[in-house]
Amino acid sequence: MAVDTTSRHDKETEKQRWDRNFADLLQELRVAQTGVQILFAFLLTLPFSSGFPQATAFQRDTYIVALISAAFATAMIISPVAFHRALFRQGRKPELVRYAHKMATGGLFFMLISMVSSVLLITDYVLHWKWAIPLTVITGLWFLTLWAGLPLAHRDWADDDEDRDS
Repeated sequence: MAVDTTSRHDKETEKQRWDRNFADLLQELRVAQTGVQILFAFLLTLPFSSGFPQATAFQRDTYIVALISAAFATAMIISPVAFHRALFRQGRKPELVRYAHKMATGGLFFMLISMVSSVLLITDYVLHWKWAIPLTVITGLWFLTLWAGLPLAHRDWADDDEDRDS
């Protein structure tokens, strides 16, 4: 008995593929948007906390890096919505998907910078720079492993699945 290894994606039209790609991107952006907005909100309130005046110049600089990169991440992750509004009903979904992909990637980059900077800020404030530096490096490497290393190393997973099915 022959096994049909044709994927449902092979039967979709080009328009259906772009619509699916856009829907997939929106789902990803919803997850990222929630995380970056929570981080950004936290960072916006930090200077108004009672302990912030005791922060060192290094901690204040680190805070600015974390805050600005969170703002950039927020702007980039939300920007596909504005782009969609501008292109609504113009039949330019491929352009929108390509733009949204670039903005999502850039937004994740700035989110990484903001998360790592926030870890550096908090660990330096709570512990000491001798602990803050290695903990921040470990955190940054962990994010890079999960967000870049593993996805790049496993881009061919779909090919492996097809090989097992045949």
